[in-house]
Amino acid sequence: MLFIEYPKCSTCKKAKEYLEKNNIEFKDRNIITETPTKEELKDWLKRYNILIDKLYNTSGMKYRELNLKEKRKTLSLEEQLTILSSDGMLIKRPILITPKTMLTGFKEKEWEKVIKEERK
Repeated sequence: MLFIEYPKCSTCKKAKEYLEKNNIEFKDRNIITETPTKEELKDWLKRYNILIDKLYNTSGMKYRELNLKEKRKTLSLEEQLTILSSDGMLIKRPILITPKTMLTGFKEKEWEKVIKEERK
């Protein structure tokens, strides 16, 4: 499993603690120093059948500064992917990528269910 986080984010810390507490092996990746590329984002959307809306950190300052709520309504998928891959702070976190699914944000019950399925 791939765990993508912003180390200073309290939600990311909770998610990481959850993974460690439950002895779940994962590869850790910093979303700022190793921001997902446009190609990775495009691949994840396609592979996991996720809408691009799930990738936006809509509560982030950068998102608001760039007025993306309005701007993205007129942007193509390619343009949105370019913007998201330009700055890790625009991407919702944490992200957990498993062989079967991708989760954005941390909801313990949701993660528990997905991880249980992965272990079958």
